[in-house]
Amino acid sequence: MSAVLDCTDPATWGPSVDEAVHVVTRGGLVVLPTDTVYGIGADAFSPPAVAALLAAKGRGRQMPPPVLVPDVRTIDGLCADVSDDVRALVAAFWPGGLTVICRAQPSLAWDLGETRGTVAVRMPDHPAALALLRRTGPLAVSSANRTGHPAATTAQDALEQLGDAVGVYLDGGVAPGGVASTIVDATGPLRVVRPGAVPLDALREVADVAGPEAGPAA
Repeated sequence: MSAVLDCTDPATWGPSVDEAVHVVTRGGLVVLPTDTVYGIGADAFSPPAVAALLAAKGRGRQMPPPVLVPDVRTIDGLCADVSDDVRALVAAFWPGGLTVICRAQPSLAWDLGETRGTVAVRMPDHPAALALLRRTGPLAVSSANRTGHPAATTAQDALEQLGDAVGVYLDGGVAPGGVASTIVDATGPLRVVRPGAVPLDALREVADVAGPEAGPAA
């Protein structure tokens, strides 16, 4: 039976985060609040756990999940050839609503799906999510909903959609919802591939970023 555990107050959420860490360590799935919507998370380095995450959502390997990280410095452990422009963007907008797609470190022992050697990385701006990530390390995280259904903005929303496929639901209250993260493809010339929480004008104050109308990089 899945547990819904309170994590609204840093002074009292310790046992809830402990249980979520325990579930992740055992290869299970957790639901966690983020600064956008609730996410369903798994150990990014456990291929069976990532496969279970995709199965819980009803999603195939052709749609690999992004990876949430607890710290800007984590990007160097996951991504190869991180440019100065990418470093400037994450320094400006992490934690927050910016996801960057980079080339993955080839030495990493993981299987997120059909990534073509890339990884999408974000540091969320949510205290409970960061508290969990600091304990677990990078998590593969996708929105906590069945594919084709609305993204969950409460733990109860997520529970109704995902049920016992998830071991622990961390209840941080109502997530802000609204706008998803902006996704920037950094595997070539920087380009927005999904507009979102961080406007293009703000990105361009930091680095030379093309808009989505520029089309795929050659």
